[in-house]
Amino acid sequence: MRLFVANTDAAWAAFLAREPGLDEANFWRPSGQAGFKALGFGEPLVFKLKKAHGHAIVGFGLFAAFRRMSVAEAWGAFGRANGTATRDEMWARVARYAFGRAAPYDPRHAVGCLLLASPVFFPPEMWVDGPSDWADQTVVGKTYDAATGEGRRIWRDCLDRAALVAPALDVSAGAVVAEPGERYGAATLVRPRLGQQTFRYAVEAAYGQCAVTGEHSRPALDAAHIVPFARDGLHDVCNGILLRADVHRLFDAGYVTVTPDYRFRVGDQLRADFSNGRSYYPLDGQRIALPADPRFRPDPALLERHGAETFLG
Repeated sequence: MRLFVANTDAAWAAFLAREPGLDEANFWRPSGQAGFKALGFGEPLVFKLKKAHGHAIVGFGLFAAFRRMSVAEAWGAFGRANGTATRDEMWARVARYAFGRAAPYDPRHAVGCLLLASPVFFPPEMWVDGPSDWADQTVVGKTYDAATGEGRRIWRDCLDRAALVAPALDVSAGAVVAEPGERYGAATLVRPRLGQQTFRYAVEAAYGQCAVTGEHSRPALDAAHIVPFARDGLHDVCNGILLRADVHRLFDAGYVTVTPDYRFRVGDQLRADFSNGRSYYPLDGQRIALPADPRFRPDPALLERHGAETFLG
C-alpha cells in the first residue's frame, strides 16, 4: 500500500479540524492543469505542514477520486469541506496561490480536487514527526511505501493517533485498513466510508459514462444508489451505478432495474402507467457497461434487493 505525504495549507487543516462530523474533504490544488496518479482508491493522503510549522503531520484522509472542477463546482459540491467558511474565502486562497495576489472572482477557474473520505485531524500535542528524508524543495508531496521505512513509521503513528481521536473510524478493524497478524504487519486496503459527494465523484470516476446509454456528458449523469441511503444503503461505489438522469429517475421509481447478472430490464409497468417508454424498451435485456476495475462493479446482492423491493415489473 502506498501513502502520499502532501504539503498542506495550515489554515485549510486548522479549519477542517474544527468542523464537526466531517466525513469528506476536498484537498484542492490552485491549478487544475496537473492530474494525480500517486494514489489508488482508498490509499491514504497524509497532511504535512510546511517548514514554518516544522513539517509536522497533522492528519490524513483516504483518497476517493481526482477531479478537475471549476471553483464554482467545487464550492457547490463541498462547501465548507473545501477548508473555508465561505466561497469568497476559498477564492481568495486560490488566487493567492495561483496568481500571487488578489484577483476578481472567476467561477470558471479550474482547481485540481483530490477528494478524500474519512479525514482525521490530530490535536497539536499529537502531531506526528514529518519524514526524516524530506527535502525542503519538495513542492507538492512525496509517495512512500506504507510497509517499509519512513512510510511504515508515518502510517503506524497516524493509526495510533487516529485510534485515539477518531475511535468510530475503527482503524484497526477495517474502516481504514485491516492488519491481520502482527499489528503493524503488511497493511491491507479496504473500502473507505465515502461521504455523499465523494460517492458521487467516485462513481463517476469508476464508470465514465452512463452504464445503460453510454452518455458521456457529465451534466446529464447521476450517481444512482442501488439501495437508497434512506433505506440503509451505503455511500459505496458497489452500491452505485452511473446513469443518465432520466434513467436514474426511472430506476429510483422502479420502472427499470439491473439484474444481478448486469442486464438492464424495463418493466411492463412503465407502459401500463404512461402508455409510452418506446425509447427505453429497445434497451431491455442489454448488458450494462461495467467499471474496468472489478472492485467497483455493482454488488449483485444489492441489485437483487432492488429487483425485489423497488422494481415494479
